[in-house]
Amino acid sequence: MKLVALAKNPVPGGAVPGELKTPDGARLRFVRWEATRGPRRGTVCLLGGRGEFAEKYFEVVADLRRRGFAVATMDWRGQGGSSRPLANPRKGHIRSFAEYDADLTLFMREIVLPDCPPPFIALGHSMGGNILLHNAARPGSWFDRMILTAPMIALADEKVGYPQSVARAYAEVGCLLGLSRNYVRGGSDVAIEQGPFEGNILTSDRERWYRNKAVLDTEPALALGSPTVGWLRAAYRSMGIVSAEGFAASVRVPMMVFVAGKDEVVSSGAAEDFAVGLKVGTHVLLPSARHEILQEADPIRLRFWAAFDAYMGLSEAAA
Repeated sequence: MKLVALAKNPVPGGAVPGELKTPDGARLRFVRWEATRGPRRGTVCLLGGRGEFAEKYFEVVADLRRRGFAVATMDWRGQGGSSRPLANPRKGHIRSFAEYDADLTLFMREIVLPDCPPPFIALGHSMGGNILLHNAARPGSWFDRMILTAPMIALADEKVGYPQSVARAYAEVGCLLGLSRNYVRGGSDVAIEQGPFEGNILTSDRERWYRNKAVLDTEPALALGSPTVGWLRAAYRSMGIVSAEGFAASVRVPMMVFVAGKDEVVSSGAAEDFAVGLKVGTHVLLPSARHEILQEADPIRLRFWAAFDAYMGLSEAAA
């Protein structure tokens, strides 16, 4: 799928888009860019959350390139411009997060390592942060550092609507009963970004909300609806790994974790607890931020970028 360009969300110049084919036949859309300013500082691998797509991060790509970073990103399997596994393309489905792990490995080996300048820094949001943590605890990581925004360590109680133990049991039993490809209870084909701005749980910034909605209005094939029971089971299993006692202390890659104080998608408390357990990391709480920190209002984003610049040792922020 080609990149969607809008007047208020143009494709950053010099984009090199392409497609990867996985060993199991999935197609992954990727894009990479060179830095627009020196000194050259390496490559940021930008990995979004569930349901996200490359077009949503064009503003972030421009911010990073102005700081001297090349950028490489991909749409996870089953969402954005990558192929969908089910007959209904709006269903967000996965059997195991090990499939995402394999896709990240392919992306790094086929796109980033051959074509992008080191060092490599990972910037992962929500589900993307969860997947990156698998890599961060293993020897031989590709990444010198990681920056995680609202990482999916645990789901927020508000999002689940039930005790977490009940929701997890529901997902496990539902899959045993052959319902793994069904939507979760109350799920639908409608992407959350296609709803009204008022009452949304992702961002307080009206302009960025409608910019992302305009992308989906222009190219509805990018949209993803609710997760399936199978995705929910896979997510709970993955969250169980990264939230287990001792996991944070096993992380080998230095990282900065950004926590959204008004998050109703993932648990802010779980993210803070995780960050406190890191031996090679720190965290920043943004009290007024909703879940999508990088899609938030300017005052919140400015705080993010100030902390990012300090952590990366940049002498001055990009104009």
